[in-house]
Amino acid sequence: MSLGILCPGQGAQNLAMLDLLSAAPEAHAVLEAAGPVLGDSPWNLMKGPVEALYVNALAQPLLCAVQLATWTALRSRLPAPRVFAGYSVGELAAYGCAGALDAGELLTLAHERARAMDAAGPSDSGMRAVRGMDRQRLKTLCEAHGVHIAIVNDADRFVIGGREEALRKLEPELSARGGAVTVLPVHVASHTPLLASAAHAFGERLARSGLRAPSTPVLAGLDGAPVRTRERALTTLTRQVAETVDWAACLEGLAEEGCTVLLELGPGADLSRMARDWLPSVSARSVSDFKTLEGVCTWVTRQLE
Repeated sequence: MSLGILCPGQGAQNLAMLDLLSAAPEAHAVLEAAGPVLGDSPWNLMKGPVEALYVNALAQPLLCAVQLATWTALRSRLPAPRVFAGYSVGELAAYGCAGALDAGELLTLAHERARAMDAAGPSDSGMRAVRGMDRQRLKTLCEAHGVHIAIVNDADRFVIGGREEALRKLEPELSARGGAVTVLPVHVASHTPLLASAAHAFGERLARSGLRAPSTPVLAGLDGAPVRTRERALTTLTRQVAETVDWAACLEGLAEEGCTVLLELGPGADLSRMARDWLPSVSARSVSDFKTLEGVCTWVTRQLE
């Protein structure tokens, strides 16, 4: 019985996302360290408006801060995990949780990653969620319109990205072939070639950072393979900015690493839900499902018995 830790990406930010940490002094130092990067204390940001939590340059470092703070509060109370895995910017947070980056540098890198992505992304770009199509058929249709598969969530669940005009032209073709299309409230086509210059800029900054080999392996978002060295971490973190994230491969990687219990650090519970769908024999929940950290620890401990 082994534990895997999941670090989510953007999409579930909310004004109650720090409530679980209010009584955890271990987490407070991490959150306060985020203040200079965020321009305000995370606690003050929870006063609203919630829309501010979705501004890319704030959202990415804030999510990294929340996840690292949550793990800092939990790690001494739980068995050592077998592996970490992160979704989109959550992959960067996973390296912080795995001891490869100090808190201050993690948050600075997250902020600079967001700024590079905002600067590189065309102003007329966007993303769509697509369900009900196989990968090859979707890829063929996307290529015909200059659109790209950004994230593979499952055998028939994807996120695609590109310029808005191309996406709008593609939508009816997807619907006509049985695809269910949802417009996502984002204006940066993450994990597509449109962000090639952002990947280059972030890669250069990452190479100058104090990134170390993780003390616990982190699954690469590109292919789900465990990363154990600094060199491989540099490569995969750089490439995933402008290349497809294969979360389905990460779920398979968690199974291959022997994880039987998965804990998502939050906010939100999308990753644990996808894990339950993909790996029905695995127990998976998010800290967001619980009212206290003690409840989280009790659940994990029982599942690992």
